[in-house]
Amino acid sequence: MAGRKNYSPQFKAKVALEAIKGEKTISQIASEFGIHPQQVSSWKKEFLQNMHKIFQKDKTVKELQKELDKAYRKIGQLEVENDFLSELLKRV
Repeated sequence: MAGRKNYSPQFKAKVALEAIKGEKTISQIASEFGIHPQQVSSWKKEFLQNMHKIFQKDKTVKELQKELDKAYRKIGQLEVENDFLSELLKRV
């Protein structure tokens, strides 16, 4: 039995966008891309339900950058403490 085919997010978006345009029927799109019509409908539905997330990207990136900056500061602090303690141990 053959395994499920995995499609790239880019391919899914392209198919979903074609379906959203409404210039072709779902069957025509499915035939053109070599997939089942139900898959076209499913990707269209998923695309429409999640398209708002495109505009949340900046917020997420900013939040991740803040966390990264915080981690770098902590690493710097730990390096200073480590250097201090290493020098202290050398004197003992």
